[in-house]
Amino acid sequence: MQVDFTKRVLPNGLPVIVHEDHHCPIVGVSVWYHVGSQDERPGRTGFAHLFEHLMFEGSEHQDGSYFQPLQQAGASLNGSTSTDRTNYWEVVPTNALELALWMESDRMGCLLPALTQRKFENQREVVLNERRQNYENRPYGLAPVAMSAALFPPDHPYHWLTIGWPEDLRAATLDEVHAFFATYYHPGNASLALAGDVDPDRAFALVEDCFGAIPAAARPPRTLRRASLPAERRLVLEDRVELPRLYMAWHTPGLFQDGDADLDLAGDILGSGKPSRLYRTLVFDRRVAIDAAAGQNSRELSSLFQVTATAAPDHSLAELEQLVTAEIDRVAAHGPTESELERGLARAEAAFVFRLQHVGGFGGRSDQLNAYNIYLGDPGFFARDWERYTHVTPASIRDIVQRDLRPDARVVLSVVPRGRLDLAVSGSEPIHVS
Repeated sequence: MQVDFTKRVLPNGLPVIVHEDHHCPIVGVSVWYHVGSQDERPGRTGFAHLFEHLMFEGSEHQDGSYFQPLQQAGASLNGSTSTDRTNYWEVVPTNALELALWMESDRMGCLLPALTQRKFENQREVVLNERRQNYENRPYGLAPVAMSAALFPPDHPYHWLTIGWPEDLRAATLDEVHAFFATYYHPGNASLALAGDVDPDRAFALVEDCFGAIPAAARPPRTLRRASLPAERRLVLEDRVELPRLYMAWHTPGLFQDGDADLDLAGDILGSGKPSRLYRTLVFDRRVAIDAAAGQNSRELSSLFQVTATAAPDHSLAELEQLVTAEIDRVAAHGPTESELERGLARAEAAFVFRLQHVGGFGGRSDQLNAYNIYLGDPGFFARDWERYTHVTPASIRDIVQRDLRPDARVVLSVVPRGRLDLAVSGSEPIHVS
């Protein structure tokens, strides 16, 4: 598995990656900034996600919505924020490539003159409303907030979600937001990838014309911070739900680190889809749960392995905890079967190939080239990325599960209907999250 590309770095420090594919008259444009919620600090959270919104609200020479001009040219576009990076992308007809590059360069180099107090306050309210919709007013929506706060200490940048704490967003000032942008949104902390119907020489010339005049800036320092749990934590959260749900989570190796791919496949074997062990045991055979899932959530600083299961009517979270723990213990003792590993590898390969079918968008070739470049400094990491999975064995999964998914190194969260603390697993401490 490989994607051919050419990479150059502009004098201002912007890496530019071009992948040529003339099968369709479209180009995937992807801009990544190496900034996420891990670059925030306690008391001032949610800034990276806020900029995901502000970057679509106009810049000095395009002071209006970024959607309308590009959509009128036939493009699709979007963006997203994670704990570790922010990305923006467009998939444009070939003849609209220059427009997309000019607009991306204008918001990289000229956003602040158009970032007014009115825009800032408007988008802050949009984000606060998004938080209410996706977390505060959604069943089980506050569980991720509770899990992050329990797994990571208050001064760790994974302690809060990317959307941030509402009190921090309300306290933020326009000057602080301007300073955050100046620190992280510049050529030295970004990566630009183009994939599709484009000639590399023309592409580099267009990029130089659009981005070359943006001043260089130093890459912000980053500290690789680990996290650990000294002992198991058992918590209970009351919510407006009908059925109790069990969450379990462990600290695991970071993205691309040793053991990350093993636990990715362990998640598939334990809890990805109906053939998985947990779904088969809890939902099909025992009928004690209405759903069950598990997976590795890979992140740059420290990953999480999480299991979730919702109790069926007339069944308890204690039953679910016992069965989940027993299934994980079996993998820790014996590893998966060869057929389970083959199925997991087949699913991983299918997902890998499916992403590469697209030149742009989330997970497409331009997006993946940027991911490898930002995290590893090597846009051509495709083959070695897949090799991480082909080197996984039943024994390596057994060993990593045995080492990392221990009962004394996890957070166990019971989410129960309000007024039913008795439905939580034993020894749970009540918590309040907002």
